[in-house]
Amino acid sequence: MLSPVVAIVGRPNVGKSTLFNRLVKKRLSIVDNTPGVTRDRILGKCEWQGKNITVMDTGGLDFSESNIMSEKILSQTYTAIDSANVIIFVTNIKDGVLASDEEVAEILKRSGKPIVLCVNKCDSIGKPPPEFYEFYNLGLGDPIEVSSVHGHGTGDLLDAVYGKLPEWETEPEDEALNIAVIGKPNVGKSSLVNRILGENRCLVSDVAGTTRDSIDVRIENQFGKYNFVDTAGLRRNSRIYDSVEKYSVIRSKLAIERSDICVIMLDASEEITEQDVRIAGFAHEAGKGCIIAVNKWDVLEKNEKTMSEYREKIKKEFKFMSYVPTIFISAKTGQRINKLFELINLVFDSCTKRISTGTLNAVLNEALARAQPPTDKGKRLKIYYMTQVSVKPPTFVFFVNMAELFHFSYQRYIENCIRNTFDLQGTPVNFIIREKSEKKFLENYIRR
Repeated sequence: MLSPVVAIVGRPNVGKSTLFNRLVKKRLSIVDNTPGVTRDRILGKCEWQGKNITVMDTGGLDFSESNIMSEKILSQTYTAIDSANVIIFVTNIKDGVLASDEEVAEILKRSGKPIVLCVNKCDSIGKPPPEFYEFYNLGLGDPIEVSSVHGHGTGDLLDAVYGKLPEWETEPEDEALNIAVIGKPNVGKSSLVNRILGENRCLVSDVAGTTRDSIDVRIENQFGKYNFVDTAGLRRNSRIYDSVEKYSVIRSKLAIERSDICVIMLDASEEITEQDVRIAGFAHEAGKGCIIAVNKWDVLEKNEKTMSEYREKIKKEFKFMSYVPTIFISAKTGQRINKLFELINLVFDSCTKRISTGTLNAVLNEALARAQPPTDKGKRLKIYYMTQVSVKPPTFVFFVNMAELFHFSYQRYIENCIRNTFDLQGTPVNFIIREKSEKKFLENYIRR
């Protein structure tokens, strides 16, 4: 079977996200003293006793709030409880047993799921303080002392969790493409991920900044296996008001770094802004394969020229990413979602394409014959040969007589020749220029 799921549940500000990060040994969840920071279900892998489990962080169960956002957070947490094999109920020794803890305990008892009671923030080692014994009143068996900040007691906690799980053999997971969905707030990133998954996995709201953490969603369909990462909307630095949002931006940039492909989302109902271009620049500078997805295409009033005119706008605004394909979608209706998967696979093939040195140099020689290399003060650029040294993105080394003569414009010409010949769509291309004297080149050539 696939690894069992363990949900971390409790009221706000008891240290659920800190415990989650401790168990998965990564800073995946945002940790802040502000209640309600975690909103979606955050997943991570935890290894103990040689076996992996999936740990799920959840939003705090707060029954005192009554608004749309709190209701959606509660819904996400209830879904986590339903899907979990075991529940870690996190409480806080510094607050003692509160009425809200008792409410959560009753909900968990009614779920019928095995429960491990965790008393967090027990930072001192030794005999438990008298208030620790209050937690027996919740009727959930022996509580376990834990300090998620320092790591005390996490081994005992995992022993208790594993003791309530059925026997299983962890199956190796197949490699999936990591797809980061990036863009400004409210362009429909979470709606797209939910549409692809077929359920409300990510919170969707008209309130900008609803998504805070980067949320991994793994799916498998007829096109392949994918791990979609829904990221927080990236605002301009001047509009980032608090520490939570700063963490969100960091998480989004980390999601870009670990992705294979970035889907850059634009809102068809709005003009392209500097921030859209800046966000695309993050993916370009990270060397990631990219796709521009223009969302909300269904709500736009269109004629036969609308799509071509929008493409021209993109071409003008994203000059530095002329290699990136564009697709017009609707996360709401599912328009062209299947085409998006086909495009993702095409771009990934481009990012990972390897070209033999012989084939590359045949293309290079044709390019040199069509347009002579530049000259300066009687000296002409000589490109002896080129070879590919890596992928993701494709990176090529050129051996030349004088690097300063290999001007940007001529590099762009060679790049376009390579792109057109080998159909490198959606991927940046890196050039490394190495100087080599003609004498040394001929010596090496004869030696080979």
